[in-house]
Amino acid sequence: MINRSLVRALVTSAILVGAGVLMAGCNSDGISLANNAKANQPVPPKLIADMTAKNMDLQSPILVRLFKQEAELEIWKQDRSGRFALLKTYPICRWSGDLGPKIREGDRQAPEGFYSISPAQMNPQSAYYLSFNTGYPNAFDKALGRTGSQLMVHGDCSSRGCYAMTDEQIAEIYSLGRESFFGGQKSFQLQAYPFKMTPANMAKHRNNPHMPFWKMIKEGNDHFEVTRQEPKVDFCEKKYVFDAAKPPNATKDPVFDASSKCPAYVIPDEIADAVREKQATDIAETARLIAKGTPVARINTGIDGGMHRVFAASVPEGSTGLSEPGDGSTLSLMARAPGTVPSHVNPPKAPSENLLRGPPEQPKLAAVPAAAPVAAPASAPASTRVANAAPTTEQNDGFFSSLARKVGLGGAADATASTPPSKPKAATEAKQPPRPEAAAPKTTAAKPDVKHAAAARPPLKPSVSDTPAPAAKDNQVAGSAPIVSTNSFDSRFGAVK
Repeated sequence: MINRSLVRALVTSAILVGAGVLMAGCNSDGISLANNAKANQPVPPKLIADMTAKNMDLQSPILVRLFKQEAELEIWKQDRSGRFALLKTYPICRWSGDLGPKIREGDRQAPEGFYSISPAQMNPQSAYYLSFNTGYPNAFDKALGRTGSQLMVHGDCSSRGCYAMTDEQIAEIYSLGRESFFGGQKSFQLQAYPFKMTPANMAKHRNNPHMPFWKMIKEGNDHFEVTRQEPKVDFCEKKYVFDAAKPPNATKDPVFDASSKCPAYVIPDEIADAVREKQATDIAETARLIAKGTPVARINTGIDGGMHRVFAASVPEGSTGLSEPGDGSTLSLMARAPGTVPSHVNPPKAPSENLLRGPPEQPKLAAVPAAAPVAAPASAPASTRVANAAPTTEQNDGFFSSLARKVGLGGAADATASTPPSKPKAATEAKQPPRPEAAAPKTTAAKPDVKHAAAARPPLKPSVSDTPAPAAKDNQVAGSAPIVSTNSFDSRFGAVK
């Protein structure tokens, strides 16, 4: 069954990429999704087996959730009952900034909130192996005057406002997103949180100045938790609105504007009642924990983000920074970092006592078994990578030769071609802080995005799912079973009509 799924994926990919070539003037998303060997790596057989066990299809919709404090990225996938179930949890190699939303360009904050990822935001020619743009700022961010650009989820374990994975991890995550688009999903939702929205965390961070914002996005979390459906997201009066519908007897759907007064709308009773019940339970438990004496989390200054403990354990003098293990997470049992941690990784600094305010007593992280270092040798030759590659010889090849390469069946040249060094930036560019990523390529013109020197390594990476790790298991939820439309997809298979 696994082999049949792989063949079906390759055939579907070939058909859709071929259709994109024929309709280049109408839709270029299919081409930008998978135009090189890295972007065409198949979904690992182990993950396909997990999907089969959870009654999921390879090309069913996905949803992504990110948690800074726990340093975890979750991939949820729609099963054949139409509900989303957890497929896999990935430890985040590096995120930057503090707990809280991104406010302005250059603050090194990784964004928090709800974002929509379309095929055009997928970048197969990333300077950081592979990536996708989070879509920050969204309409809510813009309404508050927040600024920033090119905030990505990418590889290379290096972050200046992004969520950075290892190259092996992002290859796997990218393949899951690619297949969902090939299956007809028009966009997938990314939910980014400071921490898991549990009563324990809400009690711990109760005095944080960002708490009003966190309570607002927790409502979206609660909608997802009770429905296991992607919540419909709108904005008005500079706030989030979830699962809004037109009032009874209304003839038109409400029109939302992030900066304007909210239109008349209702939330379906079955959702509203379930959310109210969950929130009442959470509020009561939070109050109980506060009364019990749950200490207030320290307010941090001078700390630059976090790193999952499994990566910190593999880096000399590594620290988790602001990251700490979540309750009951099986990821804390991982004995080896999933993927290559590059030699140039810059782990967060350990908290310093003179930079912290709050209760003196703070629980310490349990020790993690030391794993063999997986960093590339420091003596490896340095190279420079750019986000947009120069035009390839594909443009001069025949159609079927080009198509074969697009679905990962081409020769080794695509997998091993090196990118020529970029030219020095202009003096005016040098005054600006370097951006960690470039947008998904729109044209064949290559605009260099020079990255700090990194250890050279081959473009294709082994799957992290197929690499055995002692005592490590995916954090999985039993899922199960015909894909029905969620309230955010008007036409699930509209992309292949």
